Amino acid sequence: MNASKERVLEILAGYGNDGANLIAILQDVQAEYNYLSEENLTLIADTLGLSVSKVYSVATFYENFSLEAKGKHIIKVCAGTACHVRKSGPIYDAIYEYLGLHGKKKTSDDGMFTLETVACLGACGLAPVMTVDGEVHAKMDPETALALLEDIRKKEAQE
Repeated sequence: MNASKERVLEILAGYGNDGANLIAILQDVQAEYNYLSEENLTLIADTLGLSVSKVYSVATFYENFSLEAKGKHIIKVCAGTACHVRKSGPIYDAIYEYLGLHGKKKTSDDGMFTLETVACLGACGLAPVMTVDGEVHAKMDPETALALLEDIRKKEAQE
């Protein structure tokens, strides 16, 4: 049995393999892997005695669940009113270009970063705001945002 499958089974066991805990299980599995793979959704369904379609319906109903693989670092750029007015759009555009994204693609080819927008990060007084792995970065501009990503790349290269 591979390590990924073992870890998902551990998460399931932590909830007593009880289907009533499906949302919490999906949250924990996503926290572990940054997304919900088809393999893991099927394993969850089989272990809980639920249909795969039931598990998929829950995973696709809630916006916070992702069925697409995400990068190691998740970047969220606020698109709320305060951030938009203070020019969060050019920040998003600069990061999008820097990561070499195109179309609806959200994750860089190297799997390092995933770029998303969010409706509000709740830090309007610090606008424009973005987060990287949940850490808030305030009063951003395109240059500062790209410098932050460069720092992350350098740290990754040293590890």
